[in-house]
Amino acid sequence: MSQNRPVAVVTGASRGAGIGIAHALGSHGCTVYVTGRSETAGDSPLAGTIHQSADMVTAAGGEGIAVRVDHSDDDQVKALFDRIAEEQGRVDILVNNAAIIRDEMMGRTKFWEEPLSVLDTLDVGVRSSYVATALCAPLMLPQRKGLVAFTSSSGSVHYAFGPAYGVPKAGVDKMAADMAVDFREFEIAAVSIWLGSLLTERVRGIIAAKPDRFGHILDTAETPELTGHVIWALFNDPDLMDVSGKTLIGAELAGKYGIVDEGGRRPPSYRTLFDVHPHEQYPHVMR
Repeated sequence: MSQNRPVAVVTGASRGAGIGIAHALGSHGCTVYVTGRSETAGDSPLAGTIHQSADMVTAAGGEGIAVRVDHSDDDQVKALFDRIAEEQGRVDILVNNAAIIRDEMMGRTKFWEEPLSVLDTLDVGVRSSYVATALCAPLMLPQRKGLVAFTSSSGSVHYAFGPAYGVPKAGVDKMAADMAVDFREFEIAAVSIWLGSLLTERVRGIIAAKPDRFGHILDTAETPELTGHVIWALFNDPDLMDVSGKTLIGAELAGKYGIVDEGGRRPPSYRTLFDVHPHEQYPHVMR
Protein backbone atom coordinates (compact mmCIF):
# COMPACT_ATOMS: atom_id res chain seq x y z
CA MET A 1 0.00 0.00 0.00
CA SER A 2 1.38 3.42 -1.00
CA GLN A 3 0.71 5.21 2.27
CA ASN A 4 2.43 8.46 1.36
CA ARG A 5 1.19 8.88 -2.19
CA PRO A 6 -2.14 10.50 -3.03
CA VAL A 7 -4.28 7.93 -4.85
CA ALA A 8 -5.95 8.98 -8.09
CA VAL A 9 -8.13 7.21 -10.63
CA VAL A 10 -8.29 8.48 -14.21
CA THR A 11 -10.85 6.73 -16.38
CA GLY A 12 -10.41 6.52 -20.13
CA ALA A 13 -6.67 7.08 -19.80
CA SER A 14 -5.19 5.11 -22.68
CA ARG A 15 -5.01 8.21 -24.89
CA GLY A 16 -6.24 11.76 -25.36
CA ALA A 17 -7.10 13.86 -22.35
CA GLY A 18 -6.90 10.91 -19.98
CA ILE A 19 -3.29 9.98 -20.66
CA GLY A 20 -2.19 13.61 -20.23
CA ILE A 21 -4.08 14.04 -16.96
CA ALA A 22 -2.67 10.79 -15.58
CA HIS A 23 0.86 11.77 -16.67
CA ALA A 24 0.60 15.14 -14.93
CA LEU A 25 -0.73 13.61 -11.71
CA GLY A 26 2.16 11.17 -11.83
CA SER A 27 4.59 14.07 -11.99
CA HIS A 28 3.16 15.23 -8.66
CA GLY A 29 3.92 11.87 -7.08
CA CYS A 30 0.46 10.30 -7.21
CA THR A 31 -0.37 6.65 -7.46
CA VAL A 32 -2.61 6.67 -10.53
CA TYR A 33 -4.93 3.89 -11.60
CA VAL A 34 -5.40 4.30 -15.35
CA THR A 35 -8.37 2.57 -16.93
CA GLY A 36 -9.44 1.85 -20.46
CA ARG A 37 -10.04 -1.02 -22.86
CA SER A 38 -6.84 -0.86 -24.92
CA GLU A 39 -4.13 -3.17 -23.64
CA THR A 40 -2.25 -3.83 -26.87
CA ALA A 41 -1.63 -1.78 -29.99
CA GLY A 42 -4.23 -3.74 -31.96
CA ASP A 43 -7.10 -3.13 -29.57
CA SER A 44 -8.02 0.21 -31.16
CA PRO A 45 -7.37 1.97 -34.46
CA LEU A 46 -6.01 4.83 -32.35
CA ALA A 47 -2.60 4.77 -30.69
CA GLY A 48 -2.22 4.32 -26.96
CA THR A 49 -2.73 1.63 -24.32
CA ILE A 50 -3.32 1.66 -20.58
CA HIS A 51 0.09 0.08 -20.04
CA GLN A 52 1.84 2.86 -21.93
CA SER A 53 -0.08 5.38 -19.82
CA ALA A 54 0.89 3.63 -16.59
CA ASP A 55 4.53 3.57 -17.66
CA MET A 56 4.39 7.32 -18.34
CA VAL A 57 2.97 7.94 -14.86
CA THR A 58 5.77 5.94 -13.26
CA ALA A 59 8.47 7.58 -15.39
CA ALA A 60 7.14 10.98 -14.29
CA GLY A 61 7.72 10.12 -10.64
CA GLY A 62 4.43 8.55 -9.61
CA GLU A 63 3.18 4.99 -9.58
CA GLY A 64 1.13 3.98 -12.59
CA ILE A 65 -1.22 1.02 -12.34
CA ALA A 66 -3.03 -0.12 -15.48
CA VAL A 67 -6.43 -1.78 -15.11
CA ARG A 68 -8.46 -2.89 -18.11
CA VAL A 69 -12.00 -1.66 -17.56
CA ASP A 70 -14.91 -1.44 -19.97
CA HIS A 71 -16.87 1.38 -18.37
CA SER A 72 -20.10 0.17 -19.94
CA ASP A 73 -19.86 -2.88 -17.64
CA ASP A 74 -20.78 -2.03 -14.04
CA ASP A 75 -19.27 -5.27 -12.73
CA GLN A 76 -15.86 -4.35 -14.16
CA VAL A 77 -16.08 -0.91 -12.57
CA LYS A 78 -17.00 -2.46 -9.22
CA ALA A 79 -14.06 -4.85 -9.51
CA LEU A 80 -11.77 -1.85 -10.09
CA PHE A 81 -12.80 -0.12 -6.88
CA ASP A 82 -12.80 -3.38 -4.92
CA ARG A 83 -9.18 -3.81 -6.00
CA ILE A 84 -8.29 -0.25 -5.04
CA ALA A 85 -9.95 -0.75 -1.63
CA GLU A 86 -7.77 -3.79 -1.04
CA GLU A 87 -4.53 -2.28 -2.37
CA GLN A 88 -4.83 1.34 -1.19
CA GLY A 89 -7.78 1.65 1.17
CA ARG A 90 -8.77 5.02 -0.22
CA VAL A 91 -9.11 7.29 -3.26
CA ASP A 92 -8.18 10.98 -3.10
CA ILE A 93 -8.89 12.09 -6.68
CA LEU A 94 -11.30 10.63 -9.22
CA VAL A 95 -11.20 11.96 -12.77
CA ASN A 96 -14.23 10.89 -14.80
CA ASN A 97 -12.92 11.10 -18.34
CA ALA A 98 -14.05 7.88 -20.07
CA ALA A 99 -16.29 8.58 -23.04
CA ILE A 100 -17.19 7.10 -26.40
CA ILE A 101 -16.75 9.54 -29.26
CA ARG A 102 -17.81 8.04 -32.58
CA ASP A 103 -16.48 9.39 -35.86
CA GLU A 104 -20.02 9.57 -37.24
CA MET A 105 -20.96 12.30 -34.75
CA MET A 106 -17.99 14.52 -35.55
CA GLY A 107 -18.86 15.36 -39.14
CA ARG A 108 -21.16 18.01 -40.59
CA THR A 109 -24.22 15.78 -40.57
CA LYS A 110 -27.65 16.38 -39.07
CA PHE A 111 -28.46 14.28 -36.04
CA TRP A 112 -31.05 12.22 -37.92
CA GLU A 113 -28.45 11.30 -40.52
CA GLU A 114 -26.22 9.67 -37.91
CA PRO A 115 -26.50 6.08 -36.64
CA LEU A 116 -28.30 5.72 -33.34
CA SER A 117 -25.10 4.25 -31.90
CA VAL A 118 -23.80 7.80 -31.43
CA LEU A 119 -25.98 7.84 -28.31
CA ASP A 120 -23.46 5.52 -26.69
CA THR A 121 -22.13 8.80 -25.29
CA LEU A 122 -24.98 8.64 -22.77
CA ASP A 123 -23.73 5.26 -21.59
CA VAL A 124 -19.95 5.69 -21.55
CA GLY A 125 -19.71 9.35 -20.69
CA VAL A 126 -22.71 10.18 -18.52
CA ARG A 127 -23.89 6.94 -16.94
CA SER A 128 -20.37 5.58 -16.55
CA SER A 129 -19.32 8.73 -14.66
CA TYR A 130 -22.25 8.32 -12.28
CA VAL A 131 -21.44 4.65 -11.67
CA ALA A 132 -17.73 5.27 -11.11
CA THR A 133 -18.43 8.07 -8.63
CA ALA A 134 -21.04 6.06 -6.72
CA LEU A 135 -18.66 3.13 -6.38
CA CYS A 136 -15.70 5.36 -5.54
CA ALA A 137 -17.51 7.41 -2.87
CA PRO A 138 -17.06 4.88 -0.02
CA LEU A 139 -13.27 5.12 -0.57
CA MET A 140 -13.37 8.91 -0.16
CA LEU A 141 -15.88 9.45 2.63
CA PRO A 142 -13.76 8.29 5.61
CA GLN A 143 -10.98 10.82 4.89
CA ARG A 144 -13.48 13.67 4.67
CA LYS A 145 -11.42 15.04 1.80
CA GLY A 146 -11.40 14.33 -1.90
CA LEU A 147 -11.96 15.66 -5.38
CA VAL A 148 -14.16 14.31 -8.14
CA ALA A 149 -13.48 16.00 -11.47
CA PHE A 150 -15.46 15.53 -14.67
CA THR A 151 -13.85 16.44 -17.99
CA SER A 152 -16.23 18.51 -20.08
CA SER A 153 -16.25 21.26 -22.68
CA SER A 154 -18.00 24.43 -23.70
CA GLY A 155 -20.15 22.26 -25.99
CA SER A 156 -22.41 21.94 -22.95
CA VAL A 157 -23.70 25.48 -23.54
CA HIS A 158 -23.41 25.94 -27.33
CA TYR A 159 -23.82 23.80 -30.43
CA ALA A 160 -20.81 21.55 -30.99
CA PHE A 161 -21.14 18.64 -33.41
CA GLY A 162 -24.75 17.99 -32.41
CA PRO A 163 -26.79 16.66 -29.48
CA ALA A 164 -24.91 13.37 -29.14
CA TYR A 165 -21.84 15.42 -28.19
CA GLY A 166 -23.37 18.38 -26.37
CA VAL A 167 -25.93 16.64 -24.17
CA PRO A 168 -23.36 14.44 -22.36
CA LYS A 169 -21.21 17.52 -21.68
CA ALA A 170 -24.19 19.34 -20.19
CA GLY A 171 -25.03 16.17 -18.28
CA VAL A 172 -21.69 15.90 -16.49
CA ASP A 173 -21.73 19.62 -15.69
CA LYS A 174 -25.08 19.08 -13.96
CA MET A 175 -23.88 15.86 -12.36
CA ALA A 176 -20.99 17.66 -10.69
CA ALA A 177 -23.37 20.31 -9.37
CA ASP A 178 -25.80 17.83 -7.85
CA MET A 179 -23.21 15.41 -6.49
CA ALA A 180 -21.52 18.34 -4.77
CA VAL A 181 -24.68 18.86 -2.68
CA ASP A 182 -24.55 15.30 -1.33
CA PHE A 183 -20.77 15.38 -0.86
CA ARG A 184 -20.58 18.73 0.94
CA GLU A 185 -20.96 17.51 4.52
CA PHE A 186 -18.05 15.13 3.90
CA GLU A 187 -15.74 17.90 2.58
CA ILE A 188 -15.51 16.20 -0.81
CA ALA A 189 -15.62 18.48 -3.84
CA ALA A 190 -17.15 17.74 -7.23
CA VAL A 191 -16.37 19.97 -10.21
CA SER A 192 -16.69 19.85 -13.97
CA ILE A 193 -13.79 21.25 -15.98
CA TRP A 194 -14.03 22.57 -19.51
CA LEU A 195 -11.03 21.56 -21.58
CA GLY A 196 -10.00 23.63 -24.58
CA SER A 197 -8.80 22.34 -27.93
CA LEU A 198 -6.36 19.57 -27.07
CA LEU A 199 -2.93 18.90 -28.49
CA THR A 200 -3.28 15.13 -28.50
CA GLU A 201 -0.85 12.97 -30.45
CA ARG A 202 -3.45 12.72 -33.19
CA VAL A 203 -3.80 16.49 -33.45
CA ARG A 204 -0.04 16.98 -33.36
CA GLY A 205 0.24 14.62 -36.31
CA ILE A 206 -2.35 16.59 -38.27
CA ILE A 207 -0.52 19.86 -37.58
CA ALA A 208 2.84 18.37 -38.53
CA ALA A 209 1.42 17.03 -41.80
CA LYS A 210 -0.13 20.35 -42.85
CA PRO A 211 1.44 23.16 -40.79
CA ASP A 212 0.31 25.90 -43.19
CA ARG A 213 -3.30 24.86 -42.80
CA PHE A 214 -3.43 23.77 -39.18
CA GLY A 215 -0.49 25.49 -37.50
CA HIS A 216 -2.77 28.17 -36.06
CA ILE A 217 -4.18 25.57 -33.66
CA LEU A 218 -1.00 25.94 -31.63
CA ASP A 219 -2.00 29.51 -30.78
CA THR A 220 -4.91 28.44 -28.61
CA ALA A 221 -4.70 24.69 -27.95
CA GLU A 222 -3.65 23.20 -24.65
CA THR A 223 -1.86 19.97 -23.82
CA PRO A 224 -3.83 17.27 -21.99
CA GLU A 225 -1.29 17.59 -19.16
CA LEU A 226 -2.51 21.11 -18.40
CA THR A 227 -5.78 19.78 -17.01
CA GLY A 228 -3.91 17.30 -14.83
CA HIS A 229 -1.82 20.07 -13.29
CA VAL A 230 -4.98 22.12 -12.75
CA ILE A 231 -6.68 19.20 -11.00
CA TRP A 232 -3.68 18.80 -8.71
CA ALA A 233 -3.72 22.50 -7.87
CA LEU A 234 -7.44 22.34 -7.14
CA PHE A 235 -7.01 19.32 -4.87
CA ASN A 236 -4.43 21.21 -2.83
CA ASP A 237 -6.31 24.50 -2.70
CA PRO A 238 -7.47 25.18 0.89
CA ASP A 239 -10.52 26.92 -0.59
CA LEU A 240 -11.48 23.95 -2.80
CA MET A 241 -14.94 23.62 -1.26
CA ASP A 242 -15.76 27.17 -2.37
CA VAL A 243 -15.89 25.98 -5.99
CA SER A 244 -17.46 22.58 -5.36
CA GLY A 245 -20.47 22.10 -7.62
CA LYS A 246 -19.26 24.55 -10.22
CA THR A 247 -18.30 24.14 -13.85
CA LEU A 248 -14.85 25.67 -14.26
CA ILE A 249 -12.78 26.61 -17.30
CA GLY A 250 -9.43 24.87 -17.22
CA ALA A 251 -7.53 27.70 -18.91
CA GLU A 252 -8.83 30.16 -16.31
CA LEU A 253 -7.80 27.88 -13.45
CA ALA A 254 -4.34 27.59 -14.99
CA GLY A 255 -4.10 31.37 -14.93
CA LYS A 256 -5.29 31.54 -11.34
CA TYR A 257 -2.71 29.01 -10.16
CA GLY A 258 0.12 30.32 -12.34
CA ILE A 259 0.34 27.13 -14.39
CA VAL A 260 1.90 27.52 -17.81
CA ASP A 261 1.59 25.00 -20.58
CA GLU A 262 4.22 23.45 -22.83
CA GLY A 263 6.69 25.99 -24.15
CA GLY A 264 5.54 28.62 -21.67
CA ARG A 265 2.21 29.07 -23.46
CA ARG A 266 -0.89 30.33 -21.66
CA PRO A 267 -3.92 28.98 -23.54
CA PRO A 268 -6.85 31.42 -23.65
CA SER A 269 -10.22 30.78 -22.06
CA TYR A 270 -13.23 30.00 -24.22
CA ARG A 271 -14.89 32.87 -22.37
CA THR A 272 -12.38 35.18 -24.04
CA LEU A 273 -12.34 33.45 -27.41
CA PHE A 274 -16.05 32.89 -27.96
CA ASP A 275 -17.89 34.77 -25.19
CA VAL A 276 -19.26 31.53 -23.70
CA HIS A 277 -19.27 30.69 -20.02
CA PRO A 278 -20.65 27.97 -17.73
CA HIS A 279 -24.18 28.05 -16.43
CA GLU A 280 -24.60 28.78 -12.73
CA GLN A 281 -26.48 26.33 -10.54
CA TYR A 282 -29.22 27.91 -8.41
CA PRO A 283 -28.69 27.35 -4.65
CA HIS A 284 -32.24 26.09 -4.01
CA VAL A 285 -32.24 22.45 -2.82
CA MET A 286 -35.25 20.11 -2.91
CA ARG A 287 -35.21 16.78 -1.09
